[in-house]
Amino acid sequence: MIDSRQPSFPIGRVLGRIKATTRPWKETALTQVSQSGQPFRLLIGCLLSLRTKDETTHPAAERLFALADGPEEMLRLTVPRIERAIYPVGFYRTKAKNILGICRRLTREHDGKVPGDLDALLALPGVGRKTANLVLGLGFNIAAICVDTHVNRIPNRWGYIKTSNPGETEIALRKKLPKRFWISINELLVLFGQRICRPVSPHCSRCPVPEFCARVGVGKSR
Repeated sequence: MIDSRQPSFPIGRVLGRIKATTRPWKETALTQVSQSGQPFRLLIGCLLSLRTKDETTHPAAERLFALADGPEEMLRLTVPRIERAIYPVGFYRTKAKNILGICRRLTREHDGKVPGDLDALLALPGVGRKTANLVLGLGFNIAAICVDTHVNRIPNRWGYIKTSNPGETEIALRKKLPKRFWISINELLVLFGQRICRPVSPHCSRCPVPEFCARVGVGKSR
């Protein structure tokens, strides 16, 4: 096993193997939403996905967009109508209010369009760095690193970085990860983390990159 904390850690080869492994699998819900080419759909889809599983997020997004496909249309809906459409996503009542808050800000301050700017996105109700970076990457093809639980956990498990929270992870990856991987790393590690490199008892016997993993924090594995 190599010391993956050294600069020689072959991150390109590692991500390449993971990409080959995950290619046959179904894309994440947000990648599916992003294929519409509409940043607004992606933004709202990101909001719905927080603390919610993919199998719930995508149908909820489709139900909502069947009612309203843009900020002005969305503002014609009531909070209870949005709640019914997106239920049972996590925190659906709060998200329904934030959706209308986002739409009001977009129509008043951005001509009804989603801004391709980090600070402007972070100023929207309910939008944090995870959502903002995903929208920049998938919605505008702007190099940004979306750090969710998988992107935070897996590079630390490899020993590629040593951080204690998503904010530190984003900073560390921005310094170390080649820019060509910034947008794609989230999709790759979400799929990989859901099926193989799980938080508890990961499937190390099925891992495509075991020789590069320092197994930091791994106790029981399968």
